[in-house]
Amino acid sequence: MGPPFLYLCDQMSSIPSALSEGSSDVSPPLRQGAAGGSEAAVWRSEVRAFTALAMRNLRLQHSLHCSGWQGLGTPLCLAVRADTGTVLVGSDLGITELDPHTEQVVSKVSLVEEAFLPEDGTGCIVGIEDLPDQESFCVATASGDVILYNLTSNQLECVGSVDSGLTGMSWSPDQELVVLTTGQETIIMMTKDFDPITEVRIHQDDFGVGKFITVGWGKKETQFHGTEGKAAAHHKPVEIEPALPWDDQKSRVTWRGDGQLFAISAICPVTGSRKLRIWSRECVLQSTSETVSGLEQALCWKPSGSLIASTQQKLNKHSVVFFEQNGLLHGEFSLPFDKDQVKVKELFWNSDSTVLAVWLEDLRSADDEAKDVQQNTYVQLWTVGNYHWYLKQSLHFGCDRAGRIVSLMWDPESPYRLHILCSGWRYLSYNWHWTTDRSTGEDSSDFANVAVINGDKVLVTPFRQVVVPPPMCAYQLQLPCAVNQIMFSSDPQRSNDFAVLTTDNRISVYQAGDGVNQDSTVKIDAVGGRGSKMRITTPKLVKAYRINFEEGKGEFSKPLQLRMITWVKENTFLGLSQGPRTSQTVVCQLVILSEETQEGAIRIRSPVTVDGHVISLCHNQKTKTVALELASGQILRYLWATDSSDACVKPWRSTTGCLVQFSQPCIQTALCTIDGEEMVLGLTERSRFFINDLEQIASNITSFIMYEEFLLFTDHSHTCRCLSLKTTSLKALSQLSSSVSQPNDETVRRVERGSRIVTVVPQDTKLLLQMPRGNLEVVHHRALLLAQVRKYLDSLKFKEAFECMRKLRINLNLIYDHNPKVFLENVENFLKQINSINYINLFLTELKEEDVTKTMYPYLLNSSISAPEIGNKVDIVCDALRNTMERINPHKYSLSILTCHVRKRIPELETALQKVHELRVNPPSDPEAVSAEEALKHLLFLVDVNELYDYAVGTYDFDLVMMVAEKSQKDPKEYLPFLNKLKKMETNYQRYTIDKYLKRYTTAVNHLSKCGPQHFTELLNLVKDQQMYNEALKLFLVNSQEYKNISIAYGEYLSEKQYYEQAGLIFARCGECEKALEAFLLCNSWQQAFCMIARLNYTEDKLVSMARTISGRLMEQRRYSEAALILEQYAKDYEEAITSLLEGAAWEESLRLIYKYNRTDILETNLKPSILEAHSNHMTFLDSQKTLFIRHKSRLAVVREIKEKAQEGFLDEEVADGPDTDLYSEASSLRSASGMSSKYSHSNSRVSARSSKNRRKAERKRHSLKEGSPLEDIALLEALGEIICTVDKLTGEVHRLLKVLVLFGFDILASELQQVLEGALQLVEKSIPDIWQADLKKAAVCPVLGPDSTVNSITASLQQPRNGITTQQDEDIFVPPKLNKNVKWKLNIL
Repeated sequence: MGPPFLYLCDQMSSIPSALSEGSSDVSPPLRQGAAGGSEAAVWRSEVRAFTALAMRNLRLQHSLHCSGWQGLGTPLCLAVRADTGTVLVGSDLGITELDPHTEQVVSKVSLVEEAFLPEDGTGCIVGIEDLPDQESFCVATASGDVILYNLTSNQLECVGSVDSGLTGMSWSPDQELVVLTTGQETIIMMTKDFDPITEVRIHQDDFGVGKFITVGWGKKETQFHGTEGKAAAHHKPVEIEPALPWDDQKSRVTWRGDGQLFAISAICPVTGSRKLRIWSRECVLQSTSETVSGLEQALCWKPSGSLIASTQQKLNKHSVVFFEQNGLLHGEFSLPFDKDQVKVKELFWNSDSTVLAVWLEDLRSADDEAKDVQQNTYVQLWTVGNYHWYLKQSLHFGCDRAGRIVSLMWDPESPYRLHILCSGWRYLSYNWHWTTDRSTGEDSSDFANVAVINGDKVLVTPFRQVVVPPPMCAYQLQLPCAVNQIMFSSDPQRSNDFAVLTTDNRISVYQAGDGVNQDSTVKIDAVGGRGSKMRITTPKLVKAYRINFEEGKGEFSKPLQLRMITWVKENTFLGLSQGPRTSQTVVCQLVILSEETQEGAIRIRSPVTVDGHVISLCHNQKTKTVALELASGQILRYLWATDSSDACVKPWRSTTGCLVQFSQPCIQTALCTIDGEEMVLGLTERSRFFINDLEQIASNITSFIMYEEFLLFTDHSHTCRCLSLKTTSLKALSQLSSSVSQPNDETVRRVERGSRIVTVVPQDTKLLLQMPRGNLEVVHHRALLLAQVRKYLDSLKFKEAFECMRKLRINLNLIYDHNPKVFLENVENFLKQINSINYINLFLTELKEEDVTKTMYPYLLNSSISAPEIGNKVDIVCDALRNTMERINPHKYSLSILTCHVRKRIPELETALQKVHELRVNPPSDPEAVSAEEALKHLLFLVDVNELYDYAVGTYDFDLVMMVAEKSQKDPKEYLPFLNKLKKMETNYQRYTIDKYLKRYTTAVNHLSKCGPQHFTELLNLVKDQQMYNEALKLFLVNSQEYKNISIAYGEYLSEKQYYEQAGLIFARCGECEKALEAFLLCNSWQQAFCMIARLNYTEDKLVSMARTISGRLMEQRRYSEAALILEQYAKDYEEAITSLLEGAAWEESLRLIYKYNRTDILETNLKPSILEAHSNHMTFLDSQKTLFIRHKSRLAVVREIKEKAQEGFLDEEVADGPDTDLYSEASSLRSASGMSSKYSHSNSRVSARSSKNRRKAERKRHSLKEGSPLEDIALLEALGEIICTVDKLTGEVHRLLKVLVLFGFDILASELQQVLEGALQLVEKSIPDIWQADLKKAAVCPVLGPDSTVNSITASLQQPRNGITTQQDEDIFVPPKLNKNVKWKLNIL
């Protein structure tokens, strides 16, 4: 037994429910005892992890047969050493250790020499157990000795002895306790060190601590008894039969998988029948089973469940029954034998509780015993799925005395390895694995058959025709004996044919029939019988062929000598068998002989011996390649015999010449072509997936299947992926485990937890999955579906593609987007295939501008095919379909033609209405044509009735309006008065009224302008309401009064909108100079204003007054030069002009006017004081800017250092609150993530709807220079950039000042100013690289992640983009300002 943790791992990976153990006709009762209640609730909630085995079969993966050795005496029992792989065989003389792989006897331990067993061979070993932790094995003899043999020192030690003898020994699964049953019907429990714990009697009078509680619900006589009637109310004495005559009368002990409970089956001394008792780990009786007549000796507790298996002889059948841990019966299934035909020697569950092994022997009659006829022995392997028990494998050992089974057990570590020991010192080992037997055809003639073995029956379901959930099937085949394997033909033309290998070494070949069931061995099951409309195509038996093995020199013929038989050619099978040595495998061909006899024969030919155990064989039906996998993972290629060479095997090499070998042995393999190279795929039982010699591709694959160029697989993340090997490279497959699915990824589909692939229906879109609870689910995987649709479209099968897409809800735009050019060239073919007006309309209504091959259904091979760049997709398709339909039969396709008009980007509703009107006026005589009423009804279905009514009104055709109105739900009282009123109006005014009603104001103004001057006021009001001034001006002559009135209204409108300059232009154009002057004054357009003054002929005084007013406004806007020009030229006041120039620092222009008007006195009174004041101001300003720049730069360095330390983990958020707060005053700026930053973000949300002034204020607050603000570093960057730009802009102004200072002899002052500005420019130029670092923007935008990040730094970095970088202006902050070095501002004379 393996270490204790193995059980826990098995439980976590596979926790089957006890509910699944019962037969399908027994509903799980809800039973609960006093002691077992909580545990019963646990197993009732377990997950049914293995019921999905219903559609799979057990196939022999590898077997060993060793017979060339001789041990001590006669073998009796068996144990396996998991650490070495050797076998311990107990006999009547001692213990023999055998190595099956080398066929050698490792050691012999005689128990006769130490007098533990008698020399005459009458002794018996009742139990043997390997104890790897103690490097020993323990043996118990019938005489009562418990012996420990140390494998290191090779010493025997008797650790205890029982005078009354022992009948059995059983160790707990964790090998911490051992239970001994004695000849006095007692239980002795000891520790692993053989320290006695307790000894109790097996037969107890008490029921146990789990005794049922009576809650007082009345007596049996007063309860309802259903169909049994009132007679059931009276207690009837039940006759208890004693144990069967062949019962060995020995006690049986079995442990639950977790070692907390064990059960004992013993003969009751009172009734003579067997009774089951359940004991706790402390050897306290928990419960006693109900009295079961005919209960047999076999007993085994399911390791991961709460059921105890035993067998029972009933009146008309032999059953395997199950007990709950409270002693009550719970479910059963029948063995395929008649009553009193066989006896069940033992039952064995494998370690993961998925397979129940039943060891049986024939019962001998009195005549057989007199003639010494030997019994046949059998081993059957049963599994359960969907509450149904299946007999998956039968091993028939015949009646040979040397082949009689003496011991049987499952491997403690490999769940599907079965060890068998026969009486003639023959040892057999069988390794099984799960497989799905399905047909492998790839054309539409393949039925997608899946076959399931159930004893001597084969359950077959053709999933192309019908989907039947297990345990039902479409039909079943009755074979003469039990089935071992099913092989489907690899021939693509005969993929529905299959062969069946039975236990009598015969292969029965079945050929697909013609739909009429004429074979008596074929029975229709769930569908296709009487009253069913569905007819299932059933096969017929061609012939049964016996396999002719070579005469074995009288050797024992073992069951299943051939394994992994594969039907590769019409009359040829490939099979595997054991070689001359156990370490070898023989690959042989099984050829059907063409003999005209009643029973055919199969001869074994071309055997090829391979060194190693072949555990997998796969065949590629396209390339005829056969690949073999050894237990080491190495891949071999089988080469067929030719005229010049015999069949042989060679190592499989990739195109690079490397040997192909899986790093782990795979239980399922397949061949496929990837990147032009044939490769081997492999899946291990631990869900690891391999391709050729690459490293592990994925580690979570649960099942896979190859179909055409697709690889489909399910995984533990509950998805089913379908990859096209045409578009998926080997490199992409190697990154499969790390790849993340993208949106609209057609290769990925979510499935139910635990789903496994059963089969794919060829040339269809069906994918069969089996759920963990056993039911089947048909899904249409998007990748398979789209691939099939693309095949239809490429072969111009538009009807099949349309029906498939419509049924499975695929966007119909794919019909065009898949290949626009081909579709447009085959529009007529498309229409003729669809041949349904409704389907054509459905296609048209789903059209949209989106290219679904780039969005919804991206496909790599379709990337080169794109829609035409010129034109509009919907318009192109609608026009192409409409033109074709009008050419073929416009009357037949009239409704679809209307749909084409409506579905265009700009709906042509007027055209559609005109066509309907034509149908009404001139109804066609074509019988396929539709009436105007049907056409209008169709339009109303496509377009809203109110919209269609408005369009009808817009045609100015009142007959058409009436036709639409009559089909709508409108009340005649609503539209008749309106239409009658319109009919009475003049034509232009009528159309104006209609256009105004439809809000078509452009045409309404046009029609109203033609109605004469009497309607101009109405027109002007309409223009003002709809602001259609430009459109109205185009309708009248420039010199007309209407044009002027509209222009005045237009100018007033622009003035209201504060577009004063444009309003002035409009007023000036129409001659309204006063209004134009007013508008130009408001926008300070003084040139246009003086033009208007000139046109108005103002007096000189009024002109001067106006000039002083305009100059004053310009000086308020700091436009001193323009104000001086107006004062000089229009006001004739040059002194005020000079004063304005001095105020604006226009030194040279002021000098020009001073000397022009000979007012040199102004030089001393005004000019020199002004330039000295300007010099002082510049010096003060530059000094302040330089000081502020240095301070901001230093502060920025400090803030950056603090943030870097915070990101590196040197500072903590609590620093600011610590005792050294004064030393870390800047640390508060670190709390930008969850504290202070939230305050700013909330304030931003509150001001989002405020005025622009408040928003600008909020922006300034967001970039606050306050120390510790969350974005202080960004605010400092912004401030430093503004200082640099301000200083750089001073160069021109300082240059002009320097020239004036030199002119008047202030050289010292000029030199001082020049040096200060030059120093400031040099300072900022040197500081720019330090302030605006290369990675500044990236660090500010991207979150700070990595091993050195902290919670605060990551949160702050995530918050910063939201609170900081939101506008283009913020982006510009991180761009260093550029200095304008093209300005020559310095004077060389200084």
